[in-house]
Amino acid sequence: MSDRYTYGVTWSDEDGEHVGLCAEFPSLSWLAPTPARALAGIRRVVRDSLSDMRSTGETPPEPRVDGYVPDRE
Repeated sequence: MSDRYTYGVTWSDEDGEHVGLCAEFPSLSWLAPTPARALAGIRRVVRDSLSDMRSTGETPPEPRVDGYVPDRE
């Protein structure tokens, strides 16, 4: 199911690395030296979060359909 979510990668001047983001999980991010590693990292974090949510009976967020990627604050 984590493949249905909206992911994006942006550069962070503050961190000096690429940041992987997921629109449906705005509190999660992953820093990495390359865009590919940032994307792989955020996908792994989302997958792990979904696993935790399932184990505690939480309902995961619905995937977005508009392609929105949140700004990093």
